[in-house]
Amino acid sequence: MSKREQSGPKVTRTASSALRDPGASKTAKSLAGSALAQAGTSKQSSGSTASTAAKALNDGRTSASTRTLAGSVLTQKSKK
Repeated sequence: MSKREQSGPKVTRTASSALRDPGASKTAKSLAGSALAQAGTSKQSSGSTASTAAKALNDGRTSASTRTLAGSVLTQKSKK
């Protein structure tokens, strides 16, 4: 049986801030939406969302908040 990961309070606060920030990047908003959708549920990240998160983590220009969201999204990716 695998452990079901969920977005925690820190990640949901970061995601909420990103969605309300008019200057946040499209990537940050996409990852924020995914992280919030997974809060309190057993939903998992899609392959395309996980790919977006991986690209954000590999880009050296990514902000700390976007990295937090990307890490959360990747943690919630199914292990298939």
